[in-house]
Amino acid sequence: MSKALIALAVVAFGLGTAEFATMGLLPQIAHGTGVSIPQAGWLISVYAIGVVIGALLLTALAARTTRISRKTVLIGFAAIFTLGNLLSAIAPNFGFLAVARVIAGLPHGAFFGAGAVAAAELAAPNKQARAVAMMFAGLTVATIVGVPGATLVGQHLGWRATMLAIAAIGALGTFALWRLMPELKPRPQSGLRGELKAFRSGQLWLALATVLIGCGGFFACYSYITPMLTDVAGFSDSTVPLILALFGVGMTLGNIAGGYAADRALRPSICAAFLSLAAVLALFTVIAHVQWAATLTVVAVGFCGFAIVPTVQTLVMQKAGDAPALASAAMQAAFNLANAAGAYLGGLAIAAGFGLTSPNLVGAGLVASGFVVAAVSWAADRHRGTERAASTVVQAAEAASDRRLTAGARTD
Repeated sequence: MSKALIALAVVAFGLGTAEFATMGLLPQIAHGTGVSIPQAGWLISVYAIGVVIGALLLTALAARTTRISRKTVLIGFAAIFTLGNLLSAIAPNFGFLAVARVIAGLPHGAFFGAGAVAAAELAAPNKQARAVAMMFAGLTVATIVGVPGATLVGQHLGWRATMLAIAAIGALGTFALWRLMPELKPRPQSGLRGELKAFRSGQLWLALATVLIGCGGFFACYSYITPMLTDVAGFSDSTVPLILALFGVGMTLGNIAGGYAADRALRPSICAAFLSLAAVLALFTVIAHVQWAATLTVVAVGFCGFAIVPTVQTLVMQKAGDAPALASAAMQAAFNLANAAGAYLGGLAIAAGFGLTSPNLVGAGLVASGFVVAAVSWAADRHRGTERAASTVVQAAEAASDRRLTAGARTD
């Protein structure tokens, strides 16, 4: 199990570096391609759109092609990601770069969706959330090492060198999957029709809505973290990679804490993470100009934001039942739609003249809305559970009554 999780985590490291490195290189990309910083921010959104399209399309194609092993599917996703980043490195203009970012994003959600299911299957039943968190640890470690490293490379060698380095990580991850991932048994309900049945669950749709609305707040902040640190807090460009590494430390610790919490109390953990993130984002708006306070708050945003990830991923897989692959990919699609929406809404707030810290307030509002959806979903689940328990008690009482009547009739 550990070797397979390492292989998944290596690819996740590359995916996380690719997704978040753009946020740390917006000034360099904007200057290099002749566009403004808000326009360069569109690259974050188009990558996320690629993730959404690919998460559903590639997972659906994989579900229909049952003759291809799930290991081969994961390797194929990693290879497409590598190709997209190679194309990004050689992009001659902003338009080509935008298309290349879409290609690089296509396998992102599909890989995390299929990888999360594979990680859970490789683990014991009471450790599935922690196994999923271990795979996602590759993504969070990317924010400690990959993103700051990519930012340094971009600052000194140019953003194209960063894209080339990410492509090399993708190639390494593809090789690791080929060598370390075991062949996975076909799922009992393989095929697209079986996967689509999971979407009959209202609770699954509520879980996806929680991700779509609530997680957008995290990305509204993170998408513009570099200009906040330099223009508001007053940090130098050379200090930004260090702050981003601390952000990644918070994300990694939050991911681990979220995995353990999800195995113990799933619903309370989700609600607590959303409430905490909303409060921290609101606080960041007020204290962003104080360097030491901004640094601590950045770590807290990372912790609370990624404590959400393994909890909602586990919830989605639970509500999908025996067909979690497409539902898990849909969760990644929702997560990256939240990424696109958060980046877009945060950019609108800046463009409207509300200041570089305004994305934090936008984020706090989105996260608070996500908490409301999560609380409603939890209440509905508890109500349904109460009704089911009451129905079971009534059925047991009726069965006992029937047995007494039958015994009485025999006595007579």
